[in-house]
Amino acid sequence: MENVIIAIIFLSAVAYLGNIVIKNFSIKNKAGCSKGCGSCGAIDFDKIAAEMEAKS
Repeated sequence: MENVIIAIIFLSAVAYLGNIVIKNFSIKNKAGCSKGCGSCGAIDFDKIAAEMEAKS
């Protein structure tokens, strides 16, 4: 009986760590930076490029 309880705890720990790894390497949760907060997605790169070309 103890072996079954230990196996359940072990498998749940492996599932938890696997979930963390999958979330860490998932591209859909990140907005192009390591923070993953999504604030980088609000940057309009075309507008910045147009302003830089206008200055030069």
